Amino acid sequence: MNRQLRTIALGAVPLVLLSCLVTFDRIPGTDISLTVPYAAEGPGPTFNTLGEYDGEPVVDIQGADLDETSGNLNMTTVSVRSNMTLLQAMTRWLLYGDTLVPIEQIFPQDQTEEEVNQANEEAFSVSEASATIAAMNYLELPVSTRVAQTTDASPAKDVLQEGDIILSVDGEDKTSPSQVRDAVQAKKPGDELTIGYEREGIKQEATVTLAAHPHDDSVAFLGVSMEAIPAGGISVNYNLEDVGGPSAGMMFSLAVIDKLSPGELTGGKFVAGTGTIDDEGTVGPIGGITHKIQAAKDAGAEVFLAPADNCAEAASEDDGITVLKVTSIDDAISQLEAYSAGKDVVTCD
Repeated sequence: MNRQLRTIALGAVPLVLLSCLVTFDRIPGTDISLTVPYAAEGPGPTFNTLGEYDGEPVVDIQGADLDETSGNLNMTTVSVRSNMTLLQAMTRWLLYGDTLVPIEQIFPQDQTEEEVNQANEEAFSVSEASATIAAMNYLELPVSTRVAQTTDASPAKDVLQEGDIILSVDGEDKTSPSQVRDAVQAKKPGDELTIGYEREGIKQEATVTLAAHPHDDSVAFLGVSMEAIPAGGISVNYNLEDVGGPSAGMMFSLAVIDKLSPGELTGGKFVAGTGTIDDEGTVGPIGGITHKIQAAKDAGAEVFLAPADNCAEAASEDDGITVLKVTSIDDAISQLEAYSAGKDVVTCD
């Protein structure tokens, strides 16, 4: 009997050890981590860009008459879980259908988690600005270029200040950040550049000598960060927290257009989607498309706008939802109009 008890007890040791390995995040009494070097990606929350978040409009437009909207234009996200034990990782994969990816894909080895989060926040901010300018361009409304900040020891540092509105370069009107950048890049280091700008309602002009770019001494460098803003007293603000990355750009832009133009882009339907956007309205690819489509389906969406470059992967998730292939803001709006009218659309097949 004693021998049998010893055998049972010894046989249980590996099971106990395995249980510790999959449930503890480190070996008890030590600093040795037992977390796996993987992250789990799965469907994240969705937000109706035509609705509210914490009591405020997700897309808040002031200084213009707004048109009535209905239905949903939901932006979609991917949830990311890291610092998991083996059991937690396997549970996410087997029970929830999450994708396990090497942790370096989420947090590169040369960046801290805080640096990655900061980069995602900055990308989200850039996507907001691009969404606004793309919508203004589509609606043929005027825009302005505002100085966000200047780089220390740069030609712009002693001339421009945060909040200045850039009006012209070398006597030619420049209304968007890309036009100003193109004008600078057409020069060489050492060339002069005359900038017309407005500060506190007063128009001014200054000439600077361009420097060499810190990373390429053959490229001219002004040293100013710019953002596009609506002109004519219109302001657009986006009220979402704890969301990063550039993938909400297209849906933000569609929401701005829907609120500022007659008619309804959704046709009263529940539409979701994802995609980056640039100032010209081009829709770019994103990551985690299958999880975003699943999130849209879980939320009740009947149609999903997917970037053309993500279509091959998106087609695998089209059961129960219509996935439309889009390349630009114009294309997205045309597709939605056709879908609402029951006409032929281009899907991700």
